[in-house]
Amino acid sequence: MRANGVGFEQESGLEPGAYFAALTEHPEGVHVYAELEVGRATQEDWNRVIGGILGLDPTDLMRRALARLRPEPRIVELVGRARREGMVTAMLSNSFGLTPFNVYKELGMWEGFTDVVILSEEEGVRKPSPEIYRRTVERMGLAPEECVFVDDHERNLPPAEAMGITCVHATDATLTEARVRELLNW
Repeated sequence: MRANGVGFEQESGLEPGAYFAALTEHPEGVHVYAELEVGRATQEDWNRVIGGILGLDPTDLMRRALARLRPEPRIVELVGRARREGMVTAMLSNSFGLTPFNVYKELGMWEGFTDVVILSEEEGVRKPSPEIYRRTVERMGLAPEECVFVDDHERNLPPAEAMGITCVHATDATLTEARVRELLNW
């Protein structure tokens, strides 16, 4: 998925980089985001904490912050083709929380998008924990060596690779698409 924090920052009157700093650098923001991802905090908790850090109204903040988030069309098409060709597909995501705003449903990535959906919030464990990869492969009914894992955060790749999963670091949609096509012999 592609996010545009810049648009949210501009719309909200924030300094450039403030939103991502609140999520990745501010101790309270890092903590609440990690807790949200494993289901120990609610989306409302996240809204309140991040809103407080940024000085924004917390009401429905997650929805507002993710309003410009879009699935990458090339990757969506790859998933669709894999499913049409009988391959088992999965969406493994460190969760944004599901209520009151289910971003996956909003983007059409909820029911029927993949064969298996693994959300950290529901699992109580998040990437890069090896356990979440083990659960995903198990629910797919595949051996790790039969899987290709695509992720935009490099830190999430080594534990999957250690299990024998082929990994693709998604840094650019064109390059990612080309690499996945190569791996699947398309």
